[in-house]
Order: sequence, then structure tokens, then C-alpha cells
Amino acid sequence: MAITLSVLGSGSRGNATFIKTEQIRLLIDAGMSRKEISKRLESIGEDPDGIDAVLITHEHGDHAGGLKMLLKDLPIKAFLTSGTIARLQAEQFELSGSRIMPVKPGVPITAGDVEIFPFSVPHDAAEPVAYSITCGGVKITQLTDIGYIPDDVAGRIRGSHVLILESNHDLEMLRVGPYPWNLKQRLMGRYGHLSNTAVSRFIREQYDGRAEHVLLAHLSAKNNHPEIAKQEAARALRDRGFSSARLAVTSQDGPTVPVRL
Repeated sequence: MAITLSVLGSGSRGNATFIKTEQIRLLIDAGMSRKEISKRLESIGEDPDGIDAVLITHEHGDHAGGLKMLLKDLPIKAFLTSGTIARLQAEQFELSGSRIMPVKPGVPITAGDVEIFPFSVPHDAAEPVAYSITCGGVKITQLTDIGYIPDDVAGRIRGSHVLILESNHDLEMLRVGPYPWNLKQRLMGRYGHLSNTAVSRFIREQYDGRAEHVLLAHLSAKNNHPEIAKQEAARALRDRGFSSARLAVTSQDGPTVPVRL
């Protein structure tokens, strides 16, 4: 069994994560153009058209903006909740051998050699989910675009060997930053985005320490800095007695070095 993972890009300008197993190549989200996704796949040595399935977390453009062209160009399966399908009006997309597959939060599905588990998260979208993917006993969870981490969501994360976790903003940078107050309130709210402080709290209070790789994702370009996010998470890991050696930060501008499991 061999699994390859790379976060192709993460942030407000577009999100996509690539996971390849022996039987399937999938994306979590398609928030970049078809051309950009292909370019980034090629940059990590993968087939630029090498996608079999796409898992969409919610309808916001930075997560689903590239879906329509992918479905038009490639014969892939797209997994979305009914609420996301309705909000995107995905039933009107042109399908060239592609299929739209409705998913229900809490109901696992199988694709190739992976089990995909969608679960509900608090975010200001129609029916948002996060995904855990399990293959050969290896569990990968991506959790971004979430206002806070309730106990049931923390439970879904447990046992993950790779955890891709939002660390969107530094609270003080956001407070003094250029955004209008109503947007600041949205970002800091219970249906907004996870702060560095919230990530540290999660690590100290709820994290099981199982992940071999922790990737901090969806960092704000204006209200965060990679070193600030990484230092806060590393401090929390050390306080729990966990290693921070495999803690990394994703980028908006390019893919992470592929993780091979």
C-alpha cells in the first residue's frame, strides 16, 4: 500500500488537496482553475489530468470554483452534500462522463480502496462537511472552514495519521487589520474560521497526538503569518509532550512537498 498526499494550495484564493492511493486519485475541494490544478499536479510529478474523484466541502468559490470545468473536462465523480449541490446548482453542470454523487454527513462511502467519511462542521454555508479518508488503516482528515471545534468534530479527528487543520488568523492581527468590522465578526464567529489561538486550545485540550503529520492550512494572507501560526501550534504540542518535528504550514501559492505513507 502506498499513499501520496499534497496540499496543492490552501487559502482564500483557492483550496485543493491531492491524495493518491493504489486505486484512486482524488481531490478534496477544487477551488482553483482547472489550469492551475493541472499545473500544480504536474509540479509534484503527477499526471495533470490524474483525477478520479473530487470531494467538495461546501459551495464557497475558494473551495468549489473549479468544479464545473473539471466535470466538463474529465470523467470524474464529484461527491457533495445535497445542500451544496443545490447552492451550486450543480445539477445544471455539463457532465462529460462525470457523475455527481450526493453524500450525507455521517454516512461513509467507498471509492476505490478508500473509505470516505463526511461529517458536519459549523460554517456559514448551506450544508458544509469535512472529510476523513481511510485506506489500509491510514486515516487522513482535513478540517478547514470551521468556526470552532465541537466535541463531536474533535471525536471525528481522533486516530488521524495525517491532520490538515485550519489556522486561519491571528486574533490580534485580525482585530487591528484592514477588514471591515462585520467581516472581522464573521471570521471570529462560531460559523467563521479557526484562529491560531483556537488551534492551540484544541491541541492542549482535545488532540490525541496520533498524527504523524500536522499541516496548518487556510492561513489568511493579511491576518496571519506562517511563522506565528507554526510557533503557536508548536508551543501547544510541546506543552502536551508531543513532537513538533512534522508540523508544517501549507501555502496559497504552491503545493506542499508530497507526504508518502
